[in-house]
Amino acid sequence: QVQLVESGGGLVQAGGSLRLSCAASEHTFSNYAMGWFRQAPGKEREFVAAISVSGLNIDYAASVKGRFTISRDNAKNTVYLQMNSLKPEDTAVYYCAAPVVDAIVISGGSWGQGTQVTVSS
Repeated sequence: QVQLVESGGGLVQAGGSLRLSCAASEHTFSNYAMGWFRQAPGKEREFVAAISVSGLNIDYAASVKGRFTISRDNAKNTVYLQMNSLKPEDTAVYYCAAPVVDAIVISGGSWGQGTQVTVSS
């Protein structure tokens, strides 16, 4: 099972930007479709974005489309989430996971430990 470690979270004002990174422990990372999810206090975890193995197929939740960009660097075993025009409602713990199919993590898949993103108004 691949190990995933997120980084890049923090506190930012509304309208600001953050870039999250998720580093995988194995070279087999390049075999997995990757995804970002988030969980706000008192809410269920929700899908944010996903990217295919090749990087050519990308999907976003409606709430982040046009503001967030997911990308991957298979040579570095890393997936990124560039978050622009952040809103207070984006405040959550962000998780990366794999493998992802149709915005769902396959049973037995891997999750990172999460990184906190806080957007102040």
